[in-house]
Amino acid sequence: MSQFFTLHPQTPQSRLINQAVGILQAGGVIAYPTDSAYALGCLLDNKAGAERIRRIRQLDDDHNFTLVCQDLSELSRFARVDNSAYRRIKHATPGPYTFIFEASKEVPRRLMSPKRKTIGLRVPDNAITQALLAELGQPLMSATLLLPGDDYPLSDPYDIRVTLERDVDLVIDGGYCGLEPTTVIDMSGEDIRLLRQGLGSSDGLV
Repeated sequence: MSQFFTLHPQTPQSRLINQAVGILQAGGVIAYPTDSAYALGCLLDNKAGAERIRRIRQLDDDHNFTLVCQDLSELSRFARVDNSAYRRIKHATPGPYTFIFEASKEVPRRLMSPKRKTIGLRVPDNAITQALLAELGQPLMSATLLLPGDDYPLSDPYDIRVTLERDVDLVIDGGYCGLEPTTVIDMSGEDIRLLRQGLGSSDGLV
């Protein structure tokens, strides 16, 4: 049975943030709000947690997991980002974007797209997520909370609680999230490609 924390969307309670971080550090999988939709997350080195997320989402091996980072300073550790790409994304972060880059050696191979060795990176504009990341001191490995057969991500924390109470360790109630996922932009090759138009405008990025 999952725990359920209700956090203030702008000034999340430190006590509950600390408890949520403890759950993650103990190997937990959480459902948490972002600036687009709710997401599933666990720590980068949590292999069992990643498999649980794959099972919940019914993801195949080609799926790009996303590393949710506190700021752009973490990009160079986990991805190969040239100066041109950095300048493009600097003005779009934090925000509802996922950028695909060639993964660095810091990223476990099991999290990469196996054919292209890429990883998604994201810096969300959400106070709860930012507080979690600040306390963790490392990224969250994440996937949008879009269940098999659904057209839109789950957006109501109480629905998430009922649906996933036996599949995740914690649901963070940060209020209603939107139904639109992030805009996904592939910057891993010579040509920048828009893979999915979501909440963020792609003007000036593609």
